[in-house]
Amino acid sequence: MDLKRVKDYIYWLYYQYLLVTCSYVLEPWEQSMFHTITVTVVAMVVYTAYVFVPIHVRLALEFFSQIFGAQPDGAV
Repeated sequence: MDLKRVKDYIYWLYYQYLLVTCSYVLEPWEQSMFHTITVTVVAMVVYTAYVFVPIHVRLALEFFSQIFGAQPDGAV
């Protein structure tokens, strides 16, 4: 891929983000605060999903395996 096309595509995505969030009407200091808060919230959601989703999936699989009659791991 051409480097200019990648750069233009990233710029287009950023412009779409500005339009969807209506942050293009904010002053520069307000934009920086808005972007900081948005990045922080997204980072916390990703971290929480990374930590807790596998635990809940494992517990759900154990629960449904007990309901449908699978033998526990320690059973002979």
